[in-house]
Amino acid sequence: MTGSPTASASPAALSMRNVSLTLGSGPNRTDALIDVNLDLAPGELVAVTGRSGSGKSSLLNVAGGLIRPSSGSVTVGATDLAALSPAELSDARRTSIGYVFQDLNLIASLTAAENISLPLELDGVSVSEARASAATALAAVGLDGLDKRYPDELSGGQRQRVAIARGLIGDRRLLLADEPTGALDEITAESVMHLLRGQCDEGAATLFVTHDPSLAAWADRVIRLRDGRIDAVSTRSNRISAVDAAEGPTDPVEETA
Repeated sequence: MTGSPTASASPAALSMRNVSLTLGSGPNRTDALIDVNLDLAPGELVAVTGRSGSGKSSLLNVAGGLIRPSSGSVTVGATDLAALSPAELSDARRTSIGYVFQDLNLIASLTAAENISLPLELDGVSVSEARASAATALAAVGLDGLDKRYPDELSGGQRQRVAIARGLIGDRRLLLADEPTGALDEITAESVMHLLRGQCDEGAATLFVTHDPSLAAWADRVIRLRDGRIDAVSTRSNRISAVDAAEGPTDPVEETA
């Protein structure tokens, strides 16, 4: 099962083939991912759900090249991540992949604007241009005017939005987000989903982890993981049909494994 859309002729933004990930050894061995096959098309928004320990964060880490799989292949655009040296992989992550980590990973000694602009500056963009982009990104997440604040001067929700702005900055073609709205109120969470949807509308593919069904409903597809395997996939049309079924008789909707 790959579940990739057939309408787009563009190469997949993300392609995972027979990916497995084993952590630890002996009695501590854990099969975090087992034979995962997944494609994301450019412009697609895909949610990942599942119980704690089902492999959601491992899936994001392998998809973004933060962890190499034990077996299988991961391709971002036309780039096979396994073929890259550590330095090349670091460059690819910085330029092609945007991350929103669950633990945020903000640098305490840098201001909000400096945290956001750092990936661009490391890629050779001038400081003035990078900071201008950071200011635009801050405004997009509702933090206009807080560019000079340090992380410890921001609330938890504000730090979350800084991390989101950093993940969105630049011309990333793949966005990976682990519970991107976890520290946000309902209204702000909805605005973040608007941002992610907007990035997809501009051609980026987004894979995000969530426990919230109302946020998963934004996705073109919802993938459910169970014990490291893709257990079920639902599409937006499936979910709309399911709502229609609840309101009147129609054919049953089945999830495809």
